[in-house]
Amino acid sequence: MASMESETPDVLNETRNGNKKKNGIRMESFYLRKIGFGCFRVQQDEEGNFDMEVVNGDGERRKPTHLLIMVNGLVGSAKDWEYAAEEFLKSYPEDIIVHCSKRNYSTLTLDGVDVMGGRLAEEILLVIKRHPNVQKISFICHSLGGLIARYAIAKLYEQKEDAQVNGEYNKHGSRDQSNGKEFKEKIAGLEPINFITFATPHLGSRGHKQVPMCCGFYALEKVAICTSYLFGRTGKHLFLLDKDSENCPLLLHMAGDHEDLKFLSALQSFRRRVTYANKRYDNVVGWSTSSIRRRTELPKLEGVSIDDKYPYIVNVETAEDSSPQIYVPSEAKGNRSKKTEVEEEMIKCLSSVGWERVDVDFHRSKQRNNAHLTIQVNRYRVNSDGACVIQHMIDNFLLQHVTN
Repeated sequence: MASMESETPDVLNETRNGNKKKNGIRMESFYLRKIGFGCFRVQQDEEGNFDMEVVNGDGERRKPTHLLIMVNGLVGSAKDWEYAAEEFLKSYPEDIIVHCSKRNYSTLTLDGVDVMGGRLAEEILLVIKRHPNVQKISFICHSLGGLIARYAIAKLYEQKEDAQVNGEYNKHGSRDQSNGKEFKEKIAGLEPINFITFATPHLGSRGHKQVPMCCGFYALEKVAICTSYLFGRTGKHLFLLDKDSENCPLLLHMAGDHEDLKFLSALQSFRRRVTYANKRYDNVVGWSTSSIRRRTELPKLEGVSIDDKYPYIVNVETAEDSSPQIYVPSEAKGNRSKKTEVEEEMIKCLSSVGWERVDVDFHRSKQRNNAHLTIQVNRYRVNSDGACVIQHMIDNFLLQHVTN
């Protein structure tokens, strides 16, 4: 994969096209390698956020209408999604523009889910202003990035009365069964399509084998809780130790709708919600929390691939229809000492909107001990076995086309 710092000889143009100011942001444009039908162009601002799109040999821009937001995890950066961004644009060169967010990177990821979600929401509005042709929006998030994005979409959620969708198709031309549904809900004024998370601790990281490296031992889990303070407000949020939101943990607050922020309605507005979860070998985020399941609901899998094209995907569950009336959490349980009750409330709420669940097992991979990053292909040379998971996501990505 071509690096942004040092390009290979097949780069179309190694010269940066000046430092341009657009909407008050200084942008740098440069080209990555040719891809047969054009080349990638990257626009990077002073903060490290970058947009990636496909242009032709003359540098002429296409006009994609689907904005794809990629969000990194704890102490991550925009470059963590570089491989996946390139692969997406190879598959959908005329349809998608990819924005890899770096507004929350490195130690900024310790500021708390709510603060980071607010930053991401502001960033998305600026991206949309730079690309006025976009009409649809999707999110792909790794680890903590999934929680950040869930907070951001609640801040950007709105309702519109004047939009109707007539049909949408995925890459292979399969029509979505919800064709003809009138869309009134928007995210930042755009039609929400895909919300996809990779190894995201949707239920938090506290106890009950949610952090695999603790091996389920109570003593080690107590140590993990104590050390969570090293991760600032984010650590408190992940381990459900905060009472920042109406005297209950933020993650429980984010499992429902409230007068100021409609967290669950924002999630439900997307046509697809998908979790990719590591069955084992993820030493950071457990299978239960990343797949939004009770531990008794985890399927008994033998680690055998269900499709030779995707050798490390061992199970795929289609989404159940989301409930027309989303579950309302009982936040009074946030004050109780039993964390299991808080977790149960979050599972009921989040499951009510319906999720596709994809289970991944790197047992046969030499990269299995780094599964948390391999599932994202954080660095291709180190985590290349996760490429089939990225390809599965691309092959099932939902594009929408308006027909007359």
